[in-house]
Amino acid sequence: MAATLDSLPSGAVTPANERLSRPLDSIDIPHKQVKKICCIGAGYVGGPTCAVIAYRSPHVQVTIVDLNQARIDAWNSDELPIYEPGLDEVVKSVRGKNLFFSTDVDTAIKEADLIFVSVNTPTKKTGVGAGYAADLGYVESATRHIAKVSTSDKIVVEKSTVPCRTASSMRKILDANGKPGARFDILSNPEFLAEGTAIRDLLNPDRVLIGSLDTEHGRAAAASLADVYANWVPRKQVITMNLWSSELSKLAANALLAQRISSINALSAICEATGADVDEVSYAVGLDSRIGPKFLKASVGFGGSCFQKDILNLVYLSESLHLPDVAAYWRQVVDMNEHQKRRFTQRIIKSLFNTLTGKKLAVLGFAFKKDTGDTRESAAITLIKYFRQEQAKISIYDPKVEESQIWYDLAEPGVVDDVTALKKQVTIASSAYEAADDADAVIVVTEWDEFRDTQLDYEKIYQKVKKPAFIFDGRLILNQKKLEKIGFKVEVIGRSRADESFE
Repeated sequence: MAATLDSLPSGAVTPANERLSRPLDSIDIPHKQVKKICCIGAGYVGGPTCAVIAYRSPHVQVTIVDLNQARIDAWNSDELPIYEPGLDEVVKSVRGKNLFFSTDVDTAIKEADLIFVSVNTPTKKTGVGAGYAADLGYVESATRHIAKVSTSDKIVVEKSTVPCRTASSMRKILDANGKPGARFDILSNPEFLAEGTAIRDLLNPDRVLIGSLDTEHGRAAAASLADVYANWVPRKQVITMNLWSSELSKLAANALLAQRISSINALSAICEATGADVDEVSYAVGLDSRIGPKFLKASVGFGGSCFQKDILNLVYLSESLHLPDVAAYWRQVVDMNEHQKRRFTQRIIKSLFNTLTGKKLAVLGFAFKKDTGDTRESAAITLIKYFRQEQAKISIYDPKVEESQIWYDLAEPGVVDDVTALKKQVTIASSAYEAADDADAVIVVTEWDEFRDTQLDYEKIYQKVKKPAFIFDGRLILNQKKLEKIGFKVEVIGRSRADESFE
């Protein structure tokens, strides 16, 4: 059932106690009213963010542009290119009214008062900083295009996640290439969206950060953007600060969240070795008001477009600033995440009598988390690579990821280059039951609700799989005792096997 806007839970509200950022009156100065917005980049950030801006600001015209014609066509169709609960309702309620999707980048830039730069910033694969630094090629290209096309003053907003002081580079490009009489003011406005809850996060944000230069023009530009968000976000939750603090806050937030996941995953290994239950441990720890319960759910590993990329970016920044101990600290968060995937694979191999050769594994889930079709840095990709190396046969089912996307991810250079060999080992199923047919083991990799034992008929699954019937829960979503009564041999992240004894 599709989620509606009314059914989405409200977000947290940050109390406005003592503000460490600029006071509210810092943006109570003369400033331009934003009437037209251009967003460069129709991806996971730009699309939902600007759709919600249009939805909550009917007097503002919002145009989202991208050079990818197929992506723009999808945004203008009944089948949006992104699956996100609530997004469909938002887009279709304002599309064609004050929300537009187009490939006419030049016109949108010329007409806009404010331009969001929301392009991809992938981790560099080659050259200096390869594997760590962000590739800012798309940001630079977009910035140069803004300078080339603009004939009037523009507020240019960093929306992509970027390294600290990227705004300085953008400003230099704009000042060096802009037309006479066209002034550019740079803002940082990082996104804090979690895929699967992005619309909720946008409608009810914890905070909105706006970074600007502490000058009259900088504060005026921040005030203009603050007015846009004030159409639905309380002023006390719009936080203004300097550019560099805003840029770094995004990296810091993701690094700290990923650190919590790696911390509980490290403890899950101890739980398995001692007989403790990681769910019980995380529950007990989360009751401490100083810690809280969020992001303490053990799993096979975190994924997504931000966590790993942003931590590696922080590692590179630390090394660039000659802080090797700081860099090593943050690198360990990523190392632990990779260790968790290897450890889970080794547990599967050990349980299946120390070999996966020729055995069929039913992999349930390919997205990096539930309620999204996004597969970037998904644990499933790494696990399947390991399974293939062990000569296993793999059947994959995911309710939202397109078959073409699965083949693309598995055949991506550096993962698997031989598509012919890939398709001899991997098949894509149309249901969990099809994937489990004659399987030696079922492996839950994504925590989709439909994989829970309250929705999926595991009695039926049990009849389809080989015996002994192994099931591996990499997301802590299954009732272990219930499945054991059916007859399954159940292996769960952060829990010891039922047949193991401890002295």
